[in-house]
Amino acid sequence: MGVALVTGAHGFIGRHLCRVLHASGFTVLGLGHGLWPPREAAFWGVTHWINGEITASNLRSLTLDYAPPDAVFHLAGGSSVATALANPREDFSRTVATTVELLEWMRLEASQARLIAVSSAAVYGADHADLISEQALVNPYSSYGYHKYLMELLCRSYGKNHGIPCVISRLFSVYGSGLRKQLLWDLCSKLDVGISPLLLGGTGDECRDWIEVADVVNALLALQPLASPEMPIFNVGTGIGTTVREIAALVINAWHGSTEHEAVAFTGDSRPGDPFSLQADATKLASIGFQQQVSVKDGVKSYVQWFKSHDRGIA
Repeated sequence: MGVALVTGAHGFIGRHLCRVLHASGFTVLGLGHGLWPPREAAFWGVTHWINGEITASNLRSLTLDYAPPDAVFHLAGGSSVATALANPREDFSRTVATTVELLEWMRLEASQARLIAVSSAAVYGADHADLISEQALVNPYSSYGYHKYLMELLCRSYGKNHGIPCVISRLFSVYGSGLRKQLLWDLCSKLDVGISPLLLGGTGDECRDWIEVADVVNALLALQPLASPEMPIFNVGTGIGTTVREIAALVINAWHGSTEHEAVAFTGDSRPGDPFSLQADATKLASIGFQQQVSVKDGVKSYVQWFKSHDRGIA
């Protein structure tokens, strides 16, 4: 299949993506942050890993002994609204500055590679009550969302001016085995130590489009042949909204086998930077043949099983 370069390969989505790329026949090269001994990297399908910044020298070193990459999956960047609000300069560096470095290296040394740039539904901002299409007004609500949109604009600039083939994937609420933060992790952590009632922020009616990481990986693979200088944009979601209250009930049921064991309370206070509703219009993604494989009920059940297992450190 060729050579795939993955930035942010050590992250939650990156690891799952690398494993599937390797199984599909790609030689997988990874760049990002984290100590990753060769044996552990190989477990996730990564042939060569560099722990470092996205710079021309690191990219050149990573690809020196291989053919030029056929595909570049750009997952590096900030991954938390709260962290971006607390330290916007660092988030800008992680998301925007790294993208400039990658694009400039591609312009000079890998201009034929297909770029699959991973963005976020956060670019759409707040005040959305219905399904959000790719044509919706982009109006970020947080610095995290602004930085993701700046990343997209950079990709568009390099496509228009330098012919870099790119496709943008705007991810909605990604979850799955290996995710050690956000709502599912918090709920399982509280259940694990017997905290009751379960106290959560917000009202419980906040709605998100939950998509399991295996489906995200399949979507990214389906999108990569579509990269072009015109930079098509695709929502990566299911089109199905699930509230925080409903997610909590699914987690409790998967944990105990019943929802009667735990009470859930909500503070009523929303987190800064978090829109009330983000739900994808996934029509465009479906038009290329993508179909959701993992329902939110099955995905949450699998997550709880992973959390309870003894191998959380490697999966």
